[in-house]
Amino acid sequence: MSNNKIQDYEDCIAVIGMACRFPGANTIEQFWKNLCNNIESIYFYTNDELRECGIEEKILQNPNYVKAGATIDNIDKLDTAFFEYSYNEALVMDPQQRILLECVWEALENAGYHSETESSRIGLFIGASQSDYKKYFINNRDILNKIDPLLITIGNDNDYLTTQISYRCNFKGPSINVQTACSTSLVSIHIGIQNLISQECDIAVSGGVSITIPQKKGYLYQEGSIVSPDGHCRVFDANCKGTVFNDGAGIVVLKRMEDALNDKDNIYAIIRGSAINNDGSQKIGYTAPSIEGQKEVISEAQAIADVNPETISYIEAHGTGTELGDPMEVEALTNAFRESTTKENFCAIGSVKTNIGH
Repeated sequence: MSNNKIQDYEDCIAVIGMACRFPGANTIEQFWKNLCNNIESIYFYTNDELRECGIEEKILQNPNYVKAGATIDNIDKLDTAFFEYSYNEALVMDPQQRILLECVWEALENAGYHSETESSRIGLFIGASQSDYKKYFINNRDILNKIDPLLITIGNDNDYLTTQISYRCNFKGPSINVQTACSTSLVSIHIGIQNLISQECDIAVSGGVSITIPQKKGYLYQEGSIVSPDGHCRVFDANCKGTVFNDGAGIVVLKRMEDALNDKDNIYAIIRGSAINNDGSQKIGYTAPSIEGQKEVISEAQAIADVNPETISYIEAHGTGTELGDPMEVEALTNAFRESTTKENFCAIGSVKTNIGH
């Protein structure tokens, strides 16, 4: 890369490692292959499968019960010897912690780094959904009587999520748990970027996970709700009716671009800028989207990145596939772009929720 090209990216952030667990894909390569082949990884369960997971017969017979979902593999597995967990620690450990631990290690390995030998400060910025796993131990006296309650707390409460993984991986940079609901993973990346810019860490590991227990279950559809009536998520489609909530985990490894170039890291992507904000009360309800709030944060991100909107050729959108959310997102994007261009039909838009759900 020429000196001029390096200067163009000197204030940017490099993505140097990745790992994921998505429905139908345990690796980044398989996930990309699924996207390229238009594979929808949402699964439709049989009544017998749902009965085995404890779904009541009256629910199965409800015409509004949608028997669709998508799960990830091996949430009950962990290499305890490798990560130095005792059997009891692993037994009571929330599957979200297990999967994140594996993904964090795998992503760092994908980046070409080993935390036990790396001298750079590695920061961890991740989040997880609220876990129901602990409920399995509440009424099981045999387990509760044999295991220290503190182990159950550490293995299930999100307050201990990042520091537990940092302990197992020997990360010595900031270790921050991020909880912002659906935006957790992206906010985690933004916080990781800010910590790199402020020199509080040299490598940032960011992302998130969401796994529900039991895994195999459908959901009850209600008119006007966010969920799909037929188990399919049709993003930016005239027939969009809602989304499907599924399991997944994703981790990226970030580094200051200058350092990544100097260290000859493999660079998957370049982050030129990021921004976060909040709608406040200027919307029709707490769960409703806001056109103005979205427009403002898009414009701010473009300004920080110093990017001309006309040079953007694709946007990976939030895209819930809902009749309310999708049009408002398009309007917010349009309003943001209209601040600096009148050009039309130059930027594609889409969302992987069509493939794997929300």
